[in-house]
Amino acid sequence: MTLQLTGIHHLTAITADAPGNLRFYTQVLGMRLVKKTVNQDDTSAYHLFYADGKASPGSDLTFFDWPVGRERRGTHSICRTGLRVAGEASLSWWRDHLADKGIEASEIREVGGYRSVDFDDPEGQRLRLVDDGGKGPVNEWSASTIPAEHQIRGLGPITISAPDLANTQLVLTKVMNLRQVRDFASPDGEGHVHAFEMGEGGPAAELHVAVQPKLDPAMQGAGGVHHVAFRTPDVEQIHQWTARLQEFRLPSSGEVERYYFRSLYFREPAGVLFEIATDGPGFAVDEPMETLGERLSLPPFLEGKRAAIEAKLKPLG
Repeated sequence: MTLQLTGIHHLTAITADAPGNLRFYTQVLGMRLVKKTVNQDDTSAYHLFYADGKASPGSDLTFFDWPVGRERRGTHSICRTGLRVAGEASLSWWRDHLADKGIEASEIREVGGYRSVDFDDPEGQRLRLVDDGGKGPVNEWSASTIPAEHQIRGLGPITISAPDLANTQLVLTKVMNLRQVRDFASPDGEGHVHAFEMGEGGPAAELHVAVQPKLDPAMQGAGGVHHVAFRTPDVEQIHQWTARLQEFRLPSSGEVERYYFRSLYFREPAGVLFEIATDGPGFAVDEPMETLGERLSLPPFLEGKRAAIEAKLKPLG
């Protein structure tokens, strides 16, 4: 049986304003803060996780809080994050809601086969609300500021920018076993886009590659994206992915224990950082599902440093 990724696991972006980020994603977008922790490689920085009501794999939009300037947009980057909602009526509701909050959004339009609305967060993070047709499970959050029928259901598709397609396409199809399913013109005239799918397909399991040879390379910063992660069910399969990358002689991080999931990192040929992450054990491994995100959570290997870590963190409220 061919080794398969099953969809988008999470996406990690960058903010330079953690309190403002928290307000926007929980109050304006109505997502649930499911984990308040730190960057395990830089414990002076928050790592905030927003997701659906049950912190499901595939719904996590996360942020590193770093004191950096704004992203310089360009190629060799992740350039648009899809957030799935159910139905065109939800897209209309969201346009009105964003306008009420003073946020400019595009008209409802078809992008790559899906009805969509584009907008930016206050730091310039490029987001896209995507009508997923109501596919897949719904894990509503009862305390959300957004009515249940309009809440964000999860991630996808995710769009990356590359100056050419050939080498990225080779890794996606021959190494990662994604399937190229269609091509389309960028809605803003910014290049041709190639859609690849994994697992059972659909917007929660699509990666789009925008070919943009005229753009300069991006420079990461606030409003930019650090990496995108793809789902694999369990540790046994991540072992198989580690062996597969070695077989193709693709440099990787080796497996990294993140406590909430196990990860494997590597860069595709355009330089975008990819992660493969296990679905479990999940965010309820160290705190009750009912109170996720209400206190600073630290994995066991950092718990002994809690006092020093907390002393360096800025208040979020």
